[in-house]
Amino acid sequence: MDLTHYLASTLKNLRQARGWSLSRLADETGVSKAMLGQIERNESSPTVATLWKIATGLNVPFSSFIAPSESETPHSFDPQQQAMVVTPLFPWDEALHFDLFSIILAPGALSESTPHEQGVIEHVVVIGGMLDMCIEGQWRTLTAGGGIRFAGDRPHAYRNSSAQSAHFHSLIHYPKEKTASKLAAKNDDE
Repeated sequence: MDLTHYLASTLKNLRQARGWSLSRLADETGVSKAMLGQIERNESSPTVATLWKIATGLNVPFSSFIAPSESETPHSFDPQQQAMVVTPLFPWDEALHFDLFSIILAPGALSESTPHEQGVIEHVVVIGGMLDMCIEGQWRTLTAGGGIRFAGDRPHAYRNSSAQSAHFHSLIHYPKEKTASKLAAKNDDE
C-alpha cells in the first residue's frame, strides 16, 4: 500500500473506531469536513500542518499516519512538493512515548504549527543549514549542531530564510495519556 492510501485508510479507521462522523472529526481537529472527506477518499493530500491538526484532534502520534508498523523503510511525507519533507526515523515508540523525524525545509519555506496536545515537548536539532524557530512569539536562529527544547502545546513555527535547505531532527515527546489513547484505538480495531 502506498503512503497516500495508508494515510487515507488510517484516518478513516481511526475516525470509525471512535464512532465519529466527519462532522465530529472536523469539530475535534479544526479541519473542514470537506477536506477530511477528500483525505479519506484519497482525493487530497494534507499539508504537514493539517496532518498535525488531525493527529492532535485524534490524540495519536503524527507518525501513525506516515509510518506503517510493518514497514521496514521509512516513508517521506511531502505534500508540498519538497517545501517540507518529513521522514520518520523512529516512529511512535510505545515504551518511550516519542516520534523522531528527519525534516528537510526548502529555502524560503515557512511552516506554522498549531499547538499539539497538552504536555507535548519538542526537541529540534539542526543537522545542516540554518533554521529559524518562532517559539512564544520570539524568532531564534539555529545553525548546524544547535538545538532547542520547547513546549509543543503552544503555537510555533519553522522558517528557512537562507538559500540552502535546512535539515533538522525533531523529537516529539508525548504525554503518557497518548499511550492509553493509542492502545484503546488499536484494541477497537481488533
